[in-house]
Amino acid sequence: MSFAGKNVLITGGVGFIGSNLARRLVREGANVTLLDSMLDEYGANLFNIKDIKDDVVLNFSDMRDEHSLRYLVRDKDYIFNLAGQVSHQDSMREPFMDMEVNTRAQLTLLETCRYYAPQTIIVFSSTRQIYGHPQYLPVDENHPLAPPDVNGINKLAAEHYHQLYTKVYGVRTVSLRLTNTYGPGQLIKNARQGFIGWFVNRAVTGETIQLFGTGEQLRDFNYVDDVVEAMCLAALHEDAYGDVFNLSGERASLKTVAETLIRLSGKGNLQIVPFPEERKKLTSEIFTAPVRR
Repeated sequence: MSFAGKNVLITGGVGFIGSNLARRLVREGANVTLLDSMLDEYGANLFNIKDIKDDVVLNFSDMRDEHSLRYLVRDKDYIFNLAGQVSHQDSMREPFMDMEVNTRAQLTLLETCRYYAPQTIIVFSSTRQIYGHPQYLPVDENHPLAPPDVNGINKLAAEHYHQLYTKVYGVRTVSLRLTNTYGPGQLIKNARQGFIGWFVNRAVTGETIQLFGTGEQLRDFNYVDDVVEAMCLAALHEDAYGDVFNLSGERASLKTVAETLIRLSGKGNLQIVPFPEERKKLTSEIFTAPVRR
């Protein structure tokens, strides 16, 4: 199966993962529409789609606007639902904003599809943060869910909404719980899209990469092309509908990542500092998930 000739909508389509997914789908011959509210502080950047701008339809609107959504979803075979606010720190500073973007907007999309696009298949981008501090390793999909921050709670609510609409209304959805994703198009001007992009920024500008605690915290990492591949597979396989999957890849310590970037760039330096108490509550020392399913 392929996406050739299929009508596809990508929410958050001008962002990091969305633009890489769009490029893949254009190559496969899909009719691609990108929906984005263009919040540049969270990674939306027209440069990300410069090479495919003539091959996609671009719509600047807010996913909470149900009137726009009705028009956008009607004829779509697939919707890759990647729009969201991903900064854990911002979610704690502005919890209502996070709820609007990560919960209300998701529910608006699902309600709109229920009435105007019941034929569509939705792939939702969730997060490993919903697990909270691991009770055992590696963390599988059966691990208890205990999100440690507002962002995790809202993403979990959105994930449950997707499953509910599959079970009750027959809107076919699948949720993918992403770990740390990296690759071209990633936001690096600030840390709102994760620490990898910020580490890259610090290294290439010759600044200090600051690590909390020991720096030995373990994380799983996914290259963006692998995430795109997983999303495409999830959309095309009926057995996945209504289910949730961890997306897991190579694992390394934060210190190893920082040292590698410093070595490759020939710039920057590393500083280990005490873990701030307020950050300890939101961050786990180790997170690894099994590579399976």
